[in-house]
Amino acid sequence: MADATDLLDAGERLGPAELREVQLERLRTSLRHAYDNVPFYRESFDKAGVRPEDCRSLADLARFPFTTKADLRENYPYGMFAVPRERIRRLHASSGTTGRPTVVGYTDNDLSMWADMVARSIRAAGGRPGDIVHVAYGYGLFTGGLGAHYGAERLGCTVVPASGGMTARQVQLIQDLQPAVIMVTPSYMLTLLDEFERQRVDPRGTSLRVGVFGAEPWTQQMRHEIEERFAIDAVDLYGLSEVIGPGVAQECVETKDGLTIWEDHFYPEVVDPITGEVLPEGEQGELVFTSLTKEAMPVVRYRTRDLTRLLPGTARVFRRMEKITGRSDDMVILRGVNLFPTQIEEIVLRTPGVAPHFQLRLTREGRLDRLTVRAEARPDAGPETREAAARSIVAAVKDGIGVSVDVEIVEPESLERSVGKIRRIVDLRTRPAG
Repeated sequence: MADATDLLDAGERLGPAELREVQLERLRTSLRHAYDNVPFYRESFDKAGVRPEDCRSLADLARFPFTTKADLRENYPYGMFAVPRERIRRLHASSGTTGRPTVVGYTDNDLSMWADMVARSIRAAGGRPGDIVHVAYGYGLFTGGLGAHYGAERLGCTVVPASGGMTARQVQLIQDLQPAVIMVTPSYMLTLLDEFERQRVDPRGTSLRVGVFGAEPWTQQMRHEIEERFAIDAVDLYGLSEVIGPGVAQECVETKDGLTIWEDHFYPEVVDPITGEVLPEGEQGELVFTSLTKEAMPVVRYRTRDLTRLLPGTARVFRRMEKITGRSDDMVILRGVNLFPTQIEEIVLRTPGVAPHFQLRLTREGRLDRLTVRAEARPDAGPETREAAARSIVAAVKDGIGVSVDVEIVEPESLERSVGKIRRIVDLRTRPAG
């Protein structure tokens, strides 16, 4: 395998002082682009008493207001775009199950930059031009599959667009087509592992040498298990559609010490989740991103709700972020799917036989997280009605949210309450160290 340093692009070869100069120039341009072309940003900047020219140093960014997911929803579908709709070449969107979806758009230049960043990420993970890359992220409005696909092609790889599902066939494809790299959620990689063993195929004997895992948090323990049982390097990928999609940050295979942020295109801050104050490097808080080069939909100080801390660079000049340790809101990430208590509430409210009182219990069985919806029965609901309600909730969650859950219909007024309110999320998982 060629030394990764032989393949670095111009951005990765910047020195620290050069990087800061590039960041400031791009930041000032991006702020001006947002202010001049997005009414939301003009209004929010004016309300905060700042203008693009007030950003004279990187530290001045802290004077500008935050952007939240609620802002994106309120401007659905095209209100956050900074270019005419005719210049948009692709649209991605969230599911919208919590209300209005969030829509993101890309110009030709955005798509090219995105492909460059994913190509950079795959290379940092250990992939090389000419490798076959098996992409098992979902394709469609979700950014994972297409983001990985075009990035791998940009690097000069051969792509197998497997998408998700059809696990037995995926195992066969890996055996037949002999990919070197797989891009997938870590939990689905474990599902593939089970299928390899069911088919009595040694997973350590495959052609795979690198796994690039994203879309959900995963532990060092899971990394060690995947690496040992597949005989591969397992590295972390980070991204979110509001910023670009996958390819915002990537763990480098030579260090595996956190995710290197491609901060020549995405400027990071970590803030106190309560006060919004910018925290010093090394302190844990909420991750915030400002795009530096996006045309279609620039974002200024976008609050990701992800909790992490910034660290100095090691494998690259860019800073690193620790693995995500959680979120500052109540969102549950279950096997790569974002789930909110309000989504479950909508389902429970329309299910006959159950009262509008429920609780979400998170447990860990073996390697994977499991979610149980515990809903109170109505006093007049008999056994058959309760069983039908449980089946209905299971089906509605699977169909509407895309994840499998367990459902228990419990006795009326049996759920734990505090001052008359039910504790919505009970996390009973034991988290391994590391």
